Amino acid sequence: MSDAAPLPAIRAAATVILWREAPSGTQVLMGMRGAAAVFMPSKYVFPGGAVDPGDVADPLPMTNQCAERLRAMCGPDAPCPSALAGAAVRELREETGLVLPPTDAPALRFVFRAITPPGRPRRFDARFFLADAAHLAGSAEDFSAAEDELSHLHWIGLAQARALDLPFITEVVLAEVTAALRGAPDQGVPFFDNSGTAPAFRRIV
Repeated sequence: MSDAAPLPAIRAAATVILWREAPSGTQVLMGMRGAAAVFMPSKYVFPGGAVDPGDVADPLPMTNQCAERLRAMCGPDAPCPSALAGAAVRELREETGLVLPPTDAPALRFVFRAITPPGRPRRFDARFFLADAAHLAGSAEDFSAAEDELSHLHWIGLAQARALDLPFITEVVLAEVTAALRGAPDQGVPFFDNSGTAPAFRRIV
């Protein structure tokens, strides 16, 4: 009988890439995970985390196209688009103290998806949402209500962010977001699919 530890389950997750225009150019919000964190210790990341059962409540609106893309290439047990959006908003509030309130116009844009490769202590099927800081309730500089999961929360220019200690996938996401914010044509949502025995790159159109 094998004594090998069971493989970690792949959990659904959602991440927010919050951006704003500043005199020096476009900035994004990032923070650093703790050195003792099991997943990506001491790395700079965007706010995000696993989907919880209550995340279906009060989601921000998104376009029909985003909702359809969130449903694509998913199994029957995948969270619905509103649960993913709810998780993104909740994680942003918990990790930064910033609040994206309900709005009449779509506030979240689905821009990236990645499944953590095998061999990691935790694995996630993460959806990345882009959100304009103009939708925030309150000051974009007020992190006083943030929990302690991320430190060194700060706004940073897109080029400067790439010099931080980033996970590989965050570097890829930054490149995609930079292109999108500069007006690159929509060719579908990039999807780094590590769910099988071999990695695959897809586009969700």
